[in-house]
Amino acid sequence: MARDRDLEDVVRADLGFRAGLSERPMFGGLAWLLDGNLLCGARKEGMLVRLGKGNDGWALETADIAQMIMGGRVMEGWVRASPEACTDAVLRRRLISEALAFVDTLPPK
Repeated sequence: MARDRDLEDVVRADLGFRAGLSERPMFGGLAWLLDGNLLCGARKEGMLVRLGKGNDGWALETADIAQMIMGGRVMEGWVRASPEACTDAVLRRRLISEALAFVDTLPPK
């Protein structure tokens, strides 16, 4: 799984500066954490986004967004946005905004 430096740059720009935000290579790509909590990630296959249980229904109704499955297990509250979905700036920014809103409710690690 290769990194997508262009997508990483776009996500980084969309996230902007925020106290407690950090980057870490993870899952074959680059992940962003907020106060130590995983927020989202980017790689060639698109984005992994943490929306929180019960907050992902709108995203799952959107084309090119699917439930995150890891090791055969459905990861509730996590979605995968395809590279095509990531090129839609409005959708990508909404995913990031919703992820920030959710992760901001979690206690720092």
